Order: sequence, then C-alpha cells, then structure tokens
Amino acid sequence: MTPEIFAEWLRRQGRTVIKTQSSYWADFGPRVLQAFPYHWVISPSEEELNELLRSSRAVGLRYSAPVDSPEGMYSYHTVYEEKHYLLQDFTSKMRTKVRKGLASVRVENIPLETLAEQGWQLRQETLLRQGRPNAETRSWWRALCLSAKDLQGFEAWGAFDEDELAAAVLVFVCGDTASILYHQSLTRYLRNRVNNALTFIVTNSLLSRQNISRIFYGLHSLDAPSSMDEFKFEMRYTAKPVRQRVVFHPWLRPFMNRASHALLRAGLRLKPAHPILSKAEGMLRFYLQGRLPLEKQSLPPPLQSK
Repeated sequence: MTPEIFAEWLRRQGRTVIKTQSSYWADFGPRVLQAFPYHWVISPSEEELNELLRSSRAVGLRYSAPVDSPEGMYSYHTVYEEKHYLLQDFTSKMRTKVRKGLASVRVENIPLETLAEQGWQLRQETLLRQGRPNAETRSWWRALCLSAKDLQGFEAWGAFDEDELAAAVLVFVCGDTASILYHQSLTRYLRNRVNNALTFIVTNSLLSRQNISRIFYGLHSLDAPSSMDEFKFEMRYTAKPVRQRVVFHPWLRPFMNRASHALLRAGLRLKPAHPILSKAEGMLRFYLQGRLPLEKQSLPPPLQSK
C-alpha cells in the first residue's frame, strides 16, 4: 500500500503521473498538476517546481506545504489523529444523530462495481447539494471506481436501507494513513443520519487496524463551499493547518493578478458552477492569497477559532 499503487490507479484513469524528488504529481485539470498522496506535506525547491512546470508544459500546480513555509494560502487538511473514536466523546446532539443513523442502516464493505454503478446517483445528488451539478460525469465516476479494482489498499463501504445504497465512501490506505477519498449519499436519507452512521463505522474500522494512525478526510477545496466540511468537524475530525500553495508557469505569472481574478469572478457570475471556471477561480484565489503574509490572509472558517 504505497504511493505507487495510487499512481497506478491514476494512470488507469488516463492521467499522466510524474515523480519528482519531493512527491508524485498528476494532471487533475487542463494542464494543472496536483501533488499526491494528498495528505503529504512537502517542501519542494523552486528549481524543482520550475523544472516540473517546464518539462510537463503545465500551466500550474498545487501542493500542501508546512504552515511555516514562506508562501502558500493558509489552509487545512481535515484529519482524525486520535487513538480512539468513541461515541461517548461526542456531544449529546451528535450521539443522538449517530445512534439514529446506526438504527436506520447497515454499514458494510461493498464491491467497487457496486460503487461504480449504484454510487453514481449518490454522487450526482451530493454534487447538486454542493452547488456543483456539472463538476463530474457518469463515465468519469465509473472509470474512477473500476480503476481501483485489484489494487491493494482500495476499499469501498456502503450504508444500506434494506437493499438500497443510501451512502458510500471510497477509501485508500497508504502507509499509516487512510484517506476517505469520496463520500456521497442520497438526499432523501440525510434526515435518517446515514452519513453519520457511515462515517462512524468506517472511522472505527480503520482505526482498529494496527497499521493505521490517522485518517485523512480531504483537502481544503478550491471550489466547494466551506460548509462541505462542517459535517466532518461535527464528527470530531479536525482542521490541521497547512499552507496550500499554487504555482503558475513563469511565463504566466505576470498575468496572474487581481484584475484577471476579477474577470474570472465575472465569468462565474455569468455561468455559475461552471466546473473549469470554478477551478480556475479557486487556483487564482489561492495563488493571490498565498503570496500574502499569514497575518494579512483571510482565514478559512475552520481555522478562525484556532
């Protein structure tokens, strides 16, 4: 269960994978590279980054850096790093929600084929709730799930109401870290607290394994609303500070400024939730914020109380 396995999963989806001194990188957008595994916090040199941008002909890249790095947007990873995950440690309100969920559904491992076929409706409804209805396609989702078949470290979990899949997650274990990569659910089951039940069971199962010491539940998103992570924090996950750095190709940097950001924002007002515009606006926003000293940056809501 190594980064190479994750790299193979991405290659099977048709993505280009590049290995550099500090990390692995894959193309997650039109000529945009993302460092992986996502939970890694790295400090590549400027020479490494510029060479990567030139050799790959990418327009930009994104990675997580230590919080004391000189550049990068003040950001976070959503993680759980405690040894135990006990219902008694939840608030009374959250204990009630978890118990309701556990009484409503059964949670179990499911085949990746089930996630690929039955999970798409869950994925669609989740994206709609996030205000990103056109961000993904059925063919993309199917390829993503089936590309993990027979690769060690990948597993899928589902929450069922009788025979109907109500919620599901895709997980990858790399070293001592389990990453919940995708979590989706049907809207009509939210009131039954299926997501609470699924997260509680999966988290407990993963932490019970001797080799796992932390669970990574996602990066601070470029384009999804901050409310997307509120559920995770209610489930006792925490925001671990990092600096998320966006670096553009040297030729493009003179054009990456507040004026070009204003144009992208205007484009989004004309075409709300356009997936490419949303990602581009997020990349440029993270880039501009990341060039400011930490004390002049706007803190993401989960870090405002830290």
